[in-house]
Amino acid sequence: MPKIQAPTVAEHRTAQRAALLDAARTLLSEDAERAPGLADVARRAGLARSSVYAYFKSRDDLLDALIVDTFPRWSAYVEAQMAKARTPGDRVLAYVYANLRLVARGDHALARALAATGRTDTLANSSRLLHDELQTPLRAALADHGASDPDRTAELVQSIVYALTRMIEDGLAERAARRLAHELLAPYLESAPP
Repeated sequence: MPKIQAPTVAEHRTAQRAALLDAARTLLSEDAERAPGLADVARRAGLARSSVYAYFKSRDDLLDALIVDTFPRWSAYVEAQMAKARTPGDRVLAYVYANLRLVARGDHALARALAATGRTDTLANSSRLLHDELQTPLRAALADHGASDPDRTAELVQSIVYALTRMIEDGLAERAARRLAHELLAPYLESAPP
């Protein structure tokens, strides 16, 4: 029986599962065109291939778990950045900047790679949940700022994030993307809405 590497079996299993997800995330980010096999993931995590089956039934099961694991991290990061901001306008900019940061460091590419693996049902459901979850604090910041229609204004802000996401993925530097977002949004966010 293998020796556990944590104070309890439950903590050991949690750590092993996380290591497998991290290994799969790394492999997918290195080669977005090919979903990693369980043997590849086990090798990258430093585990025996048979150990992977204690956590995931198949490659599709692993990819579904990776999707479900990735999006809450995205949401937590964005919300943490928004929580550091002092004013409602600063929270909106923090929302935009945090999303652009995640895109620039490759997290969005990971989502695209996951989409390319064919796990569209799980990905679509998780993407919808992420979008809805992220819209709540954005709408709240816009309402606190005085937006007359926070829901539609949030959609406008999100469209800016989408456009800048494409630009970053096409080679625009994160700093330049942030500057464009600031130039567009700052006049509105630094003044009281009519």
